[in-house]
Amino acid sequence: MLPIFFGLLSALSWGAGDFAGGLASRKTSPYRVLFLAELAGLVLILALAVGSGEPFPAPDVWVWGGAASLVGTLGLLFLYRALSSGRMTVAAPLSALISAVVPVAVGFVTQGNPGLATIAGFALALLAVAMISGGGSLNYPCRPRRDFRQLLTPEIWQPLLAGIFFGLYFVLMYTATRTAFFWPLVSARLAGTIAIAAYALVARQPMMPGREVWRLCLVSGVLDVGGNVFYVLSSQAGRLDVAAVLAALYPATTVLLAWGILNERISRLQLAGILLALFAIVLLTI
Repeated sequence: MLPIFFGLLSALSWGAGDFAGGLASRKTSPYRVLFLAELAGLVLILALAVGSGEPFPAPDVWVWGGAASLVGTLGLLFLYRALSSGRMTVAAPLSALISAVVPVAVGFVTQGNPGLATIAGFALALLAVAMISGGGSLNYPCRPRRDFRQLLTPEIWQPLLAGIFFGLYFVLMYTATRTAFFWPLVSARLAGTIAIAAYALVARQPMMPGREVWRLCLVSGVLDVGGNVFYVLSSQAGRLDVAAVLAALYPATTVLLAWGILNERISRLQLAGILLALFAIVLLTI
C-alpha cells in the first residue's frame, strides 16, 4: 500500500501547489511566479539534502535530474498560463490526463503488460478528454468543420502540452532517482531556477514577482517540493506507471479548491468528463 499512499499524497500536494501558483499567475507573469516558487523549493530541498547526509551521486544522476527539471518547468509554464487565463476546472484535469499516458506507455515497454484495466482506462481517458473539451465555456459551434479550431484554443492546447511535459518529467525523474533521492531533486530545482533566470535576462524582464503574491509563490514552491518527494517515494516503492497515474490525480485537489474558494462553475458535461477522467486514472493503476 505504500506506493498508493505516497502517490495520493503527491497528488494532494501538487494539486494544492498548482492552485496557489495559478492564483498568483492571475496577478503577474507566470514565469515570475515560477522563479520564486523554484527558488523557494531549491532552498528547501537543498536543506533536506544536506541535513540527510546523502552522498553526492554520479554525474549522470545530475544530468537526468536537470533534464527532468527543464521539461517539468515547461509544463508548469503552460499549465500556469492555462490556469491564469482559463478555468482551473478544465485546465488541471486535461493536463493530468495526458501526463498519465506517457509513463504508462513507458511502463508497458519496460515493466510489462499493464493489463486489461489499463487498456480500459485509456479508452475512458480519451472519452473524458472529449467531454471536458466540449462543455462549458468553450461553446462549441454546431458546424463540425469548426470544432477542430476550438480544440486549438489556449484553454485546450496549453494544458495538453503541459501534460506531455509532465509525463516526460515523471519518466526522467524516475530514472534520476533510482540510485539517489534528494540530490536529483536538488539538481532539478537548480536547473529550473537557472533556466527561468536566463530567460528573464534575455527578455530583459524582472525575475521577481510583486510582493503581493510572494506568499502564494512560496506556498506553491513548498507544496511542489512535497509533491516531488512523495512521487519519488511512490515510484521507488512500486511501479513507475502506478506512481505517475496516482500523482496525476492532482486535479482533484485543484478542482475542489477552485470550486470551494473561487466558486468556479462547471457544466454537467464537463463535470461528467472530469469524474470520468479521474476514474480513468484510477483504472490505470489497477
